[in-house]
Amino acid sequence: MTAKVTVIGSINMDLVSQAERFPDQGETLLGTDFQTIPGGKGANQAVAASKLGAEVTMVGCVGDDTFGQPLVTHLKDQGIFNVNVEPVTHAPTGVAQITVAEQDNTIIVVPGANAHVTPEIVKQNEKAIQNSDILLLQFEIPLESVEEAVNIANQYNTTVVLNPAPMQPVPLDLLEKVDFLTPNEHELTELLDTEEKKRFNEQYREKFFVTQGSAGVQFVENGNETIVPSYNVDVKDTTGAGDTFNGGFSVALAEGQSYSDACRFGNAAAAISVSQFGAQTGMPEREDVLRLLDKESD
Repeated sequence: MTAKVTVIGSINMDLVSQAERFPDQGETLLGTDFQTIPGGKGANQAVAASKLGAEVTMVGCVGDDTFGQPLVTHLKDQGIFNVNVEPVTHAPTGVAQITVAEQDNTIIVVPGANAHVTPEIVKQNEKAIQNSDILLLQFEIPLESVEEAVNIANQYNTTVVLNPAPMQPVPLDLLEKVDFLTPNEHELTELLDTEEKKRFNEQYREKFFVTQGSAGVQFVENGNETIVPSYNVDVKDTTGAGDTFNGGFSVALAEGQSYSDACRFGNAAAAISVSQFGAQTGMPEREDVLRLLDKESD
């Protein structure tokens, strides 16, 4: 049966500049390329999940401007149910200014319409959450909207995956209601910023699936720590790698795969994505991931 994933989150247009290196502070540097590419952590994760075989519903907001309608059309072209994406007239579409250099990137996000994904909009999409196997969330929309979505998911026993990025202070009761947390190492340190939250981590270690870049993903199951290694690939652009992992991880969980296999599936998807340019444009189809997994097992 096809996995059903609802993503509530950001929809941006990425303004991507490439250069040989990052400029120093105050320096003007000539770039080598510039493109506008659909992005936003929410939309990225939705596209990743859709390409990897899930039936995906996207909930979010765009502006009634130059970028808004093309982004809605793009989501539709990716096979995503996006009647739940609302255009707003009082805010511009969110943008991310991305510089790609030295096999890495820097990103500045201007939320725009994403800040208007209100708890009311979340409530309007209660049915989508109820009918999903997985609810996938991030922090590029208001925290109160994330909390509302988690509460609705808990009401219907829908599994919640929260990617706590970009990091912000998180109420302890929200962490307790989430089934899976997928921070990177830096985000984990910020997330556990109080003694109370450190004790929470000790009590609920099995909620945490910590992405460690080229080192893979670390998690605890039945008291045993496991690291699922990543794949060695020629890195071209790391933009969207974490989002690709989260999309793949969520699809695999929705399909009933084991934690190790879900991490392996997400890692394979992320590895393929960083070997190509762009966040969504670099995301693999399911067949590409299965080929890489088959190659590993040979």
